[in-house]
Amino acid sequence: MLNSDVIKQKLGFDVAVSNEMVEALRLWSLMYENQSPWLGKDLKSLGLAAAISSEFSRSIAAEMVMEVEGSARADYLQEQIDGFFPKIRQVVEVGVAKGGLVFKPYISGDKILVDFVQANQFIPVEFDVSGNISGCVFSDQRMIGKHYFTRLESHIMEGEDCKITNRAFKGDSKNELGREISLSEVQVWEDLKPEAVIKGVGRPLFSYFRYPAANTIDPYSPLGASCYSRAVDLIEQADQIWTDLLWEFESGQRALFIDVLAFGKDDKGRAVLPNKRLYRSIESGSAEGEFFQEWSPEFREQSILSGLDSVLKKIEFNVGLAYGTISDPTFTDKTATEIVTSRQRSYVTVAESQVALQRSMESLIEAMNLWASIGKLAPEGDYSTKFDFDDSIIVDKDAQLLSDMQLVAASIMSKVEFRMRNFGEDEATAKKRLQEVTEETKEQMALEQEAEGGVFGED
Repeated sequence: MLNSDVIKQKLGFDVAVSNEMVEALRLWSLMYENQSPWLGKDLKSLGLAAAISSEFSRSIAAEMVMEVEGSARADYLQEQIDGFFPKIRQVVEVGVAKGGLVFKPYISGDKILVDFVQANQFIPVEFDVSGNISGCVFSDQRMIGKHYFTRLESHIMEGEDCKITNRAFKGDSKNELGREISLSEVQVWEDLKPEAVIKGVGRPLFSYFRYPAANTIDPYSPLGASCYSRAVDLIEQADQIWTDLLWEFESGQRALFIDVLAFGKDDKGRAVLPNKRLYRSIESGSAEGEFFQEWSPEFREQSILSGLDSVLKKIEFNVGLAYGTISDPTFTDKTATEIVTSRQRSYVTVAESQVALQRSMESLIEAMNLWASIGKLAPEGDYSTKFDFDDSIIVDKDAQLLSDMQLVAASIMSKVEFRMRNFGEDEATAKKRLQEVTEETKEQMALEQEAEGGVFGED
């Protein structure tokens, strides 16, 4: 995690990110990596942070389609997007877990590649009048031998120009920069320029995806909050209850306590047990002692599971998931109203995230287009973008289809609207298809009438 004081000292930039936000981001990252500070030998993890992030990313981006069209430039941009797009769901997962993500394109040969910079690998230093990040410092750290090499890359807007600087440092631990060194001391950085000014671009050459939930840690920060930021304490409670459940099974295992006289002893005086998991040895002191005892306690797992499920439902409510997503779906949504409300909560969360992702991807394409012009990588030309988020993951398509058919039958929804909504057609295509259906219906009716007339004529 970049340190605000270090950025100020080494680069001279003021950083408008509070210490509370820095610590929260550190916690979210640890939770996602299953290293929550409360975990240890006696407290096990359910892995809820990663599970919640994965569920959101699956609903947000699993069915996402992104197309750029309109010119040779558009074809080139589409080719570059196709290079990283298969990883978009995994990338979005990290973004929603840590509250945000930066897409940073750069030229590599005749291609444009994209770095996915996690929220704990960059820190904003400037914002525009709308609160969008306009200046940023990115970190790239590598361990070579026993030393840590860190490159700080800053993007700062100076009017319509973008100034990019690169500075390298060598330290003895990953938590300190150490002394400044030449970029050439690290092979992968030796071709980078210490400073470059990109003239006339008019915007930053990166794009920021911000998870759309309100940031309750620092409401004035332009940075996003984790998808599970409002459920941190609940996730800790769930881990505790899960640990209790594991202990219940471990401590309640059936055992037979039998006098060592039944087993005999080895040459060191230890009882020879046929099964160490089932049998335990006791010494009664005499052959007339209590020879056999059974340990078979009653399990309390149902009470513990009920408590765990209650906490999981509170987590679902706080993060915006439908009940039954991570909790037991058997005991959820008792009424039709509760079902609609629960699904609506999940749908709204995902829909808002898809809007945020689309905006960030459109901004990324703009930045890639600028790099294509700067590097003269493809002919100049206009382009248009098209996005499709198939919402079948979060919407019951069969139920929607049936409901819409009833609306058409009741003359509340037009057939054109029905086709547009359920078949993904535009208005012109929907009207054309309906006209085709009408003509086919007329032809079929004519054939049927002709066949009936022929039959009656023969009679």
